[in-house]
Amino acid sequence: MENLYDVIVIGSGPAGITAGIYGRRAGLSTLIIEGNYIQGGQILNTYEVDNYPGLPGISGMDLADKMKDHMMAQGADILRARVTGISLEGDKKVVHTQKEKIYGKTVILAAGAVHRKLAVPGEEELTGRGVSYCATCDGAFFRDKTVAVIGGGDVAVEDAIFLARGCKKVYMIHRRDELRAAKSLQDALFATPQVEMCWNRTVSEIGGENQVQWITVDSTVGEESLRLDVDGVFVAGGITPDTEFVKDLVELDASGYIVAGEDGKTSVPGIYAAGDIRTKPLRQIITAAADGANCITSVEEYLRTM
Repeated sequence: MENLYDVIVIGSGPAGITAGIYGRRAGLSTLIIEGNYIQGGQILNTYEVDNYPGLPGISGMDLADKMKDHMMAQGADILRARVTGISLEGDKKVVHTQKEKIYGKTVILAAGAVHRKLAVPGEEELTGRGVSYCATCDGAFFRDKTVAVIGGGDVAVEDAIFLARGCKKVYMIHRRDELRAAKSLQDALFATPQVEMCWNRTVSEIGGENQVQWITVDSTVGEESLRLDVDGVFVAGGITPDTEFVKDLVELDASGYIVAGEDGKTSVPGIYAAGDIRTKPLRQIITAAADGANCITSVEEYLRTM
């Protein structure tokens, strides 16, 4: 058997990074597995974080960098790989990637969530050619152009406000006649002249020759469909937990989130869940970080029984 880690952390958003920091500070051999090129998870998609104590107004990218640097300084091992599954060999956990198997005494599932897609014609074909799921990543490509933002929550409103800083026009398309976003964000949105609200509308098709050129928006209240000329489409329709690789291992709720409490314990002893991937009432950076710390406390308790 190759290296047997005390704890393997899958994912490196705020929950996974914090688990890495706390794991190393507890003297545990710690491996972080990340399938993307950079650490940070969902906060990379946030242009400004204004509710993390001590760092008001920091960008999501800068906060992710600070967290990553802190973790690296503690000496956690990093592996770039996509996890395909987890199996059990006695009390050992075997993490399977596309290239190898890694053994651990415990595993923390912190893979977070993935963007929910519209599942309409043209979306897949034009992803990366005008269809985006990250306004802060791709917004600069659409300066002085017309774009559409799809959604009605905090992220969608933040995206629209951010894009309006550089875009000529921003259509805000929402299936209802009111937004779910925080009132402070809504106030800022409605005060932005470049934003045009499209209430009670859904996107049914995205079209264009090799790049986005238009969208069809249908009415949810019986009005005629519209065709809007746009250069970009930013999908902000929420997230889906990244739990496909453990759906047959740990208990999930009806929405696919891992059933786990504040201690991170799942239905399988020695396997824990932290951050957006688990059942919880509030999904924020600070609660994800708390999950990572709590999971390491649970890991230490478990290891003392081995």
